[in-house]
Amino acid sequence: MPVLERIHAFADTMTAWRHDLHAHPELLYDVDRTAGFVAETLRSFGCDEVVTGIGRTGVVGVIRGRGRSSNRAIGLRADMDALPIQEVRDLPYRSTVPGKMHACGHDGHTAMLLGAAKYLAETRDFDGAAVLIFQPAEEGGGGGEAMVDDGLMERFGVESVYGMHNIPGMAVGTFAIRPGPIMASTDRFTVTIEGRGGHAALPQNAVDSVLVASHVIIALQSIVSRNLDPVQSAVVSVCALEAGEAFNVLPQTVTMRGTMRTLSQAVRSQIKARIETLVAEIAGGFGARGRVEYGASYPVTENHPAETDFMAGVAAALVGGENVDRAVAPMMTAEDFSYMLGRRPGAYMFIGNGDSASLHHPHYDFNDAAAPYGASLWARLIETGLPRSA
Repeated sequence: MPVLERIHAFADTMTAWRHDLHAHPELLYDVDRTAGFVAETLRSFGCDEVVTGIGRTGVVGVIRGRGRSSNRAIGLRADMDALPIQEVRDLPYRSTVPGKMHACGHDGHTAMLLGAAKYLAETRDFDGAAVLIFQPAEEGGGGGEAMVDDGLMERFGVESVYGMHNIPGMAVGTFAIRPGPIMASTDRFTVTIEGRGGHAALPQNAVDSVLVASHVIIALQSIVSRNLDPVQSAVVSVCALEAGEAFNVLPQTVTMRGTMRTLSQAVRSQIKARIETLVAEIAGGFGARGRVEYGASYPVTENHPAETDFMAGVAAALVGGENVDRAVAPMMTAEDFSYMLGRRPGAYMFIGNGDSASLHHPHYDFNDAAAPYGASLWARLIETGLPRSA
C-alpha cells in the first residue's frame, strides 16, 4: 500500500489528535496548550529527548535509531499555530475559540509529524537521530527564525532539515516539489504621505495628501510591469489605506500598508529601492513628503538541489513517480521555514489536500485522509536517509 501499514493502522489516532488541535487553536507564540499536548504525546512514545521552550514555545523531540554507529541527525519540521479567522463550518470539532481557527492546516501538519514520531519510536529501524521540530509562530511571527537563533541546529546536531505543507486542489496521495525557490520572500511596507491639510473647498491652499497617495499607488503597480525583467516573478500590493475623517477636510496625512513578494534576493532589493524612489519623488513633485518603512519579512524559501532530489525520490518510492511533481511552479506565498533552509541544506515539499477550500479561508479544513501519506513520507525519509548498516 502507498502508506506504511503500521501508520495506516493508527490513522484514526492521528485524526483524533488533529481534531483536538483544531478545536483549540492558538496564535503565534501563544501556543502553550498545543506545545504541551505535543510534548506530552512525544513523551508517551518514549522519545529519547523532549525539549520545550526552543524559540520561546517550540518543542523538539529526538528519537535515536537502533543503529549506534552514526552521529548523524535529520530534522523534520511541523508548524503549530493557527490564524485570527472566525471559523464558519459547523464541524463536530470546530474551533472553540472565537476569532481563531486552524485555517492553514497546521493542526494536520502537527498530527502528521506526531504520527511519524509514534512509528519511529516503535520501530527505530535507522542509524542516527530523528529530530522532530514543532515550531510556533509561522503565521507572521518568525518562529522558524526564533528556533534557529535559539541554537536549534547546533544543539541537536541537525545536518539537514525538511518541511511540508498541504495544498488544496492537489489530489490526496500526491506530492510536489522543485529545486531552488519554491515560495516567495515577503516584506511588509508602510508608506506615509505628509501633505498640508486644509478645507476641501480651498484646495489651492493645501497639498492634497490623498491625491499624492493615489499617484503613488498607481506608480507602484508599474514596478513589476515596467522595471523587472518579464521572466522574473514579483508582487507589489497596497492593501490598506487610512486618510481623513470628514467629507470636507483635506487630510494632512495618508498612511498606506502593503506587501511585496519576490523569488530572489536581487529582485527583492531592486523593488525595495524602487518603492523608496517613487514615494519620495512623487511626493516631492507635489510639494509633499513621503517615507517608507519596512516591517516583518521572510526570506525566499529556497530548496537545495541534492536534498530536493532525495525527498522527491523518497516520495516516489512511497506513492509512485507519477504521483510526485518534481518541477512544481513556485508559489508567491511565504514561509519562515526559509530560515531553517538558510542554516542547513534541506527541502520543502507540498502534499495534496484534495478538494478543499483554499488556505486562510473560513471554510478551510485539513483533509484527514492526507495524514497517513505525510506521516509515511516523514518515516521513510528518516529510514532512507539514516539507513542501518548490515
